[in-house]
Amino acid sequence: MSAPKPDGRVRDAHGKAGILAEALPYIREFTGKTVVVKYGGHAMDDPALAELFAQDVVLMRLVGMNPVVVHGGGPQICDLMRRLGKEPEFVDGLRVTDAETVDIARMALVGKVNRDIVTSLNLHGSYAMGLSGEDAGLLRVVPRDPRLGFVGDVSRVDPAVLERVLREELIPVIATIGVDDTGQAYNVNADAAAGAIAAALHAEKLVYLTDVAGIYEDFGDDSSLISETDVAGLQRLLGAGKVGEGMTPKVRSCIDALEQGVHRAHILDGRVAHALLLEFFTREGVGTVIDQRASRKGSAE
Repeated sequence: MSAPKPDGRVRDAHGKAGILAEALPYIREFTGKTVVVKYGGHAMDDPALAELFAQDVVLMRLVGMNPVVVHGGGPQICDLMRRLGKEPEFVDGLRVTDAETVDIARMALVGKVNRDIVTSLNLHGSYAMGLSGEDAGLLRVVPRDPRLGFVGDVSRVDPAVLERVLREELIPVIATIGVDDTGQAYNVNADAAAGAIAAALHAEKLVYLTDVAGIYEDFGDDSSLISETDVAGLQRLLGAGKVGEGMTPKVRSCIDALEQGVHRAHILDGRVAHALLLEFFTREGVGTVIDQRASRKGSAE
């Protein structure tokens, strides 16, 4: 007599058990490890994706990882500027940030975007703490270009406040406003800030959530998606002019972070539901991983 076939509920339960079993070795590998996630783009603008992001980050914390969230908010700054009667101005694609604009940026990033992310995470438990690069001298900057005004490049990261927050098993959520040595506030590119923070924390991973599937050998050709590459591969793509303007800060920050000791970087499509969990806890992964060993299908070398 043959055994009865499991009904649909049992099959679903078996499938879920299989997923958990597949995730177990990855959970063991990453327990206690710090992961810096740069959050932005469509994933932040879409409420449904924002909720999934919050679930992913809190789950990472609950299984023993130390997630650190870094965010910008360019569209939110532009929106607030226009609401206040000030039209955004750009030079070579970069926002001109006068004294009034840097105050607006602080209001948008620290007062609005940061609070929204912290609130979404804390709906799943009291885990998130909002910070700015101004807090405890976290992000020290130097001016980038006199034409841009108060736009800064990170010159130094003091990770002490983040290390204290992580020891308390909390999730730091960082708005990318920095200060110079006089205490003047500057707007900072969030991609660059995430890379610098990851390097200062000696993070296991640096992750960028974007609006594309990853890095392409030939952008627009879906079959040319690069699954895995290394620093040399990224440098080759940059040198060949194959990295788009929007991706360039991420790629350069990945190179800098890896050269300063971050073990691995990822560029993921934030429009994919649970992109973080798929990359960290499944065999296949998603997006592009940058490592010193290019072994997954689709190398840039």
